[in-house]
Amino acid sequence: MPRPVKTLLFALALALLASAPRAMAQQKPVDAALLAKGEYLARAGDCIACHTAREGKLFAGGLPMVTPFGTLYTSNITPDQQTGIGIWTSDQFFKMMHNGRFSDGGLVYPAMPFASYTKMTREDSDAIFAYLRSIPPVKKINTPHDLSFPYNNRSLIIGWRTLFFREGEYKPDPTKSADWNRGAYLVEGLGHCGMCHTAINALGGSSESQAFEGGLIPMQNWYAPSLTSNKEAGLGDWSIEEISDLLRTGVSSRGVVYGPMAEVVYNSLQYLNDDDTRAMAVYLKSLAQGTSPEKPAVPLPSAESSLLLSFGKSIYDRECAGCHGAAGLGMPPHYPPLAGNPSIQMVSAVNAIRMVLNGGYPPGTAGNPKPYGMPPFAQRLSDDEVAAVVTYIRTSWGNRGEPVSARQANELRAATLN
Repeated sequence: MPRPVKTLLFALALALLASAPRAMAQQKPVDAALLAKGEYLARAGDCIACHTAREGKLFAGGLPMVTPFGTLYTSNITPDQQTGIGIWTSDQFFKMMHNGRFSDGGLVYPAMPFASYTKMTREDSDAIFAYLRSIPPVKKINTPHDLSFPYNNRSLIIGWRTLFFREGEYKPDPTKSADWNRGAYLVEGLGHCGMCHTAINALGGSSESQAFEGGLIPMQNWYAPSLTSNKEAGLGDWSIEEISDLLRTGVSSRGVVYGPMAEVVYNSLQYLNDDDTRAMAVYLKSLAQGTSPEKPAVPLPSAESSLLLSFGKSIYDRECAGCHGAAGLGMPPHYPPLAGNPSIQMVSAVNAIRMVLNGGYPPGTAGNPKPYGMPPFAQRLSDDEVAAVVTYIRTSWGNRGEPVSARQANELRAATLN
């Protein structure tokens, strides 16, 4: 090899060796603490539940969300550079979380709870982004939304934002304790609890004046009870420990979670530390102070009351008393009481009917690894029988719920089969 060529190659090698330390220095080392914080916050925000399809890869999206306006499909938020968020910057990610806009400025449909996430701090947003950048990338093209006209026109989101979106980071209330403010930050912001526990109107929005007052979840055919009324799911009469147990394990001496809330506990709340669980309990308990007067039950028509209750009692004694007791006292925490149970007496009977039809389990958590469940009775009981037994439960042992009809049972039976 000619000497000039050797000299050139040697100089090039020296240059590469000299630049290597500088290149390595420019690569930021992985901050284990930051990634752990980001994973924790992603759990608190329940991101897995929406962005991981059934039998799908973690955070690869594709989960269908059926709404009154059509079907939305969640997006791929893995760090894949072609189909995920691999080329996003932390600024773009924060813009999406805080303002509801994609990296290119496009408008995000409000099924993504940016109206709650806007309360998140930039520090927490950056931690979540760092964690998402650390997970395995998945090459999966996002499934296009299937929305009916005119809701497939994204420009309409501008009107929704004008009516219902208030951008801004959470501002602590100086008159409240640190626990209360931390709980408010988690419940109102990251936890986006208001997405379910606040009624949605015909435009897909909710009123701040009705926050946490409960409402039907149209996507799931469950009723999210009011957190402001002790007559529903308000926790004003509960101890902080009882609330913390329910959030962390899904069961407590006062109640058990089923349905969509069981999924929230399983995917999200069970991973929170004791301090954050307690903070949420402090805040949630404060929401239910000063509840409205109890609404009297509507009496059954005299012509059918004795027959319906007798029919319902016979079904209850045959199918339900073995676990819940002849007097509805149950065997808490595994078999919850029905007598005096607020969830049985709510104005909406949707959840009681759903439990009889479809059964359910509380979540399997570290604090309750072998949950006791309720079997479905949809195949064993007719609509008339479901209506009779639910009416009996809602009106017996001093319960003040309203009777239900066979039509209500039939509507929910049909809806859950779709």
